[in-house]
Amino acid sequence: MARRAWNLLLLVPFVAYLDPAWYNHVEPRLFGFPFFYWYQLLWVVLTSLLIATVIALGRRK
Repeated sequence: MARRAWNLLLLVPFVAYLDPAWYNHVEPRLFGFPFFYWYQLLWVVLTSLLIATVIALGRRK
């Protein structure tokens, strides 16, 4: 049962993308990219890390 609890981490990116009004802004910019774009790109990387974490913790005995 405890291994299944780690799967709830996969809800984090879903919630982060849930309402575009939260991140549909131009400022603050990062390296010239508007917030809207770098926020989404950041979540691509974070989601990959979360998936790898869930897989690793799910295989742990």
